[in-house]
Amino acid sequence: MTDKLIVEKQGHTAVITMNNPPANTWTEESLKGLAVVVEELNQDKEIYALVIRSNSEKFFSAGADLNLFADGDRSVARDMARYFGEAFETLARFRGVSIAAINGFAMGGGLEVALACDIRVAEEQAQMALPEAKVGLLPCAGGTQNLTMLVGEGWTKRLILCGERIKAPLAKEIGLVEELVPQGQSFEKAMELAKAVEQQSPTAVAACKQLIQNNRTNHWDAGYILERELFVDLFHTEDQKEGVNAFLEKRAPEWKNQ
Repeated sequence: MTDKLIVEKQGHTAVITMNNPPANTWTEESLKGLAVVVEELNQDKEIYALVIRSNSEKFFSAGADLNLFADGDRSVARDMARYFGEAFETLARFRGVSIAAINGFAMGGGLEVALACDIRVAEEQAQMALPEAKVGLLPCAGGTQNLTMLVGEGWTKRLILCGERIKAPLAKEIGLVEELVPQGQSFEKAMELAKAVEQQSPTAVAACKQLIQNNRTNHWDAGYILERELFVDLFHTEDQKEGVNAFLEKRAPEWKNQ
């Protein structure tokens, strides 16, 4: 584990706070730590949602420390690309709902970690960019792929190929973030969404997330088939019986995540 990430549990929600001042740059240690944390949360049946936030008032995260790449060492580049990829792909595969609370600058790998989440909440003063090409690099932690899936090729090309930095209101307009909030309220809104997730069956949510992300790698027709299969699979779970009977009995369900 690493002191660059602070992990707390609030009810059925895990909160991961990036804690590498001043700009929450990612390191080998913190990237490996993130992958371990998410894998452990996947095994924790009491956790249904995850919120990632910053301990800095100015930065959500500034991404990678460019000092690592100053001497042009390809072995360092290869290793760091792998660490970034493994960490953020593990986050993207979190079985519950992941929410990024973006309270400041989200640059490069700092935006890519938010792109790996399911939902993004941004404060009105936040700014976002994937400026790697300005320094002879490229986004290697899912940025080119995840941003395209969210906002389409046009805006992805503007942000990456033209090096545009955009403010949160425009990010909301183009679909880069799902919620825009006043300064200081991103974590509160993220937790509100997480609490809404807690009302859902965690087994159903995991199946739904799998289906939603299915078309990243498979044809729609395969998704239709998988949808029906996973629907029937839910009838092997206790949560399915609990959810239906709680509704019929007009009471709140008690989920067991099994």
